[in-house]
Amino acid sequence: MARFLVVLDVDSTLIEDEVIELLAAEAGSLDEVSDITFRAMNGELDFEQSLRARVSTLEGLPVEVFETVGECIRVTAGVPEMVEALHAAGSKVAVVSGGFHELVDPIAERLGLDYWRANRLEVADGRLTGGLVGPIIDAAAKADTVREWAADSGVPLRQTVAVGDGANDLPMMAVTGLSVGFDAKAPVRDEAAVLIDQRDMRAVLALLGLRG
Repeated sequence: MARFLVVLDVDSTLIEDEVIELLAAEAGSLDEVSDITFRAMNGELDFEQSLRARVSTLEGLPVEVFETVGECIRVTAGVPEMVEALHAAGSKVAVVSGGFHELVDPIAERLGLDYWRANRLEVADGRLTGGLVGPIIDAAAKADTVREWAADSGVPLRQTVAVGDGANDLPMMAVTGLSVGFDAKAPVRDEAAVLIDQRDMRAVLALLGLRG
């Protein structure tokens, strides 16, 4: 049985970037996508509708864009140290993302995460179609995923931690024992039990009584 289960959002939390915006920059739709992202993260738009609207602007991008964008992604300071310390303390670390497996998988594997889940972009003939495949990872799915992983790892929900920054993270924060707003936007600042405003993930360790 793990001691804690720490589940993080990806965009602007585990990493410094918004992956959809990196992809949009390659597609020439950055301004449109940035506006939709901002409104969605502040709770003004339904997540699935906003996600589909943003992804539709990526139609025609070649699959090679995943490698191009992957090289630009910056992991947030302190993440590797946090993962190492949590694992040393017998805990598990996971990420659940409204972003995309195509970019999350390499990061999760490199960091040695225990679980990860994200949306999947549809590809046909080597190019993005502007669509998605499989179930949508939205706010409700994030909360369900935390419950699933807690059960799988034998961690009571009271010993789970959710770390996020946007409105889409609020439902998973509501089911965990500790909710942490990381450089958070307005809705999360009002709801999270703890706020971390310095962009260094080692601060999570101090909250759990582990070395920071």
